[in-house]
Amino acid sequence: MTYHPKSDFIATMMERGFLADCTDYQGLDEALSNGVVPAYIGYDATAKSLHVGHLMNIMVLRWLQKTGHKPITLMGGGTTKVGDPSFRSEERPLLDNAAIDANIDSLQKVFARYLSYGDAPTDAIMLNNAEWLDGLNYLDFLRDIGRHFSVNRMLSFESVKSRIDREQSLSFLEFNYMILQAYDFLELNRRYGCLLQMGGSDQWGNIVNGIDLTRRVADQEIYGLTTPLLTTSDGRKMGKSQGGAVWLNGDMLSPYEFWQFWRNTTDADTGKFLKLFTELPVAECDRLGALEGSEINEAKIILANGVTTLLHGAEAAKAAEATAREVFEKGGVGDDLPTLTLSSDDVGDGISIVQLIVRAGLAGSGKEAKRLINENGAKLNDEPLTNAGLMVDAAALESPMKLSAGKKRHALVQLG
Repeated sequence: MTYHPKSDFIATMMERGFLADCTDYQGLDEALSNGVVPAYIGYDATAKSLHVGHLMNIMVLRWLQKTGHKPITLMGGGTTKVGDPSFRSEERPLLDNAAIDANIDSLQKVFARYLSYGDAPTDAIMLNNAEWLDGLNYLDFLRDIGRHFSVNRMLSFESVKSRIDREQSLSFLEFNYMILQAYDFLELNRRYGCLLQMGGSDQWGNIVNGIDLTRRVADQEIYGLTTPLLTTSDGRKMGKSQGGAVWLNGDMLSPYEFWQFWRNTTDADTGKFLKLFTELPVAECDRLGALEGSEINEAKIILANGVTTLLHGAEAAKAAEATAREVFEKGGVGDDLPTLTLSSDDVGDGISIVQLIVRAGLAGSGKEAKRLINENGAKLNDEPLTNAGLMVDAAALESPMKLSAGKKRHALVQLG
């Protein structure tokens, strides 16, 4: 694409690698150049924390605000009751109202790290779509909104089509999700003058539906913009590590483990991730990403520090780096390692080393822990661990025990 944008926001999206597609580049660029544009991204409350797979779109909202526009973080208190079927093989488990509200309370903590909320023209606002979805009258909604949707067209969207082609059930409940998301855009346009919906490229069909509905019902010109679905250079989906999801909430994943995730970025991804997840100038990201050999490791530390500082603060990033240097360069323990604290009752007459590895989060199952030991991938206090049948008693835990899985993943085990 050879479009040359006038607005700072589109220019930033393009040069940093955030842009997958847009419904109308020129129209959106004009709107962004002519005044403050309110724009939203929606987040369903299916868990207590977002994970790093959501971080690209949070950074998009941050850049939107930094370039003079108004971010709207829309919490899906209403849509979570239905569940987005996009590219999923089965229906999401349904949550009750109390669980959804608790998840929203927990999710909100992260956004304040990236966005400035308030009443000024470019201050962010946080909304909950339960505000307008919970009170809908079904018959009125069918007559006023449902008539604008073609089932034939809805069936043609890739997110739905892929499920049907695999002959996997798609419930009528889930089929309504795209109508509700489209209605969100209409309501946000009516209530807050919202002109732009953004999301991952898997949301393209849902975004286009909202634009069509708002044009039909309110005769408003609005826009959609998507970010690429992010995979690592080895083809893995962004957001997962060996230990599971890389959560953004500090009580679900320690700042050290978060820092370590970024420090372990592959060489090929370092430059790209610096552009997406830090605010370093693009030229500096390119320079750091082109480093080779041992020098690229310093670029990865800059990446880990930059991303961790944005989410957890500069002190947490500094502490994580200090711990990493202590653990990796000096073979020490470090103050900030993930720690498993056991009671005397937990240990009893002895607890297996396999169980400790699993409970410390270094393996997903006992089978995986045994394989780690048998393949010489585990260490106990920096010494090779070769006995998968080893039992650990309280005396062995009088001082903290360091467990390692491979060269990069470590945890402490101690008695409380």
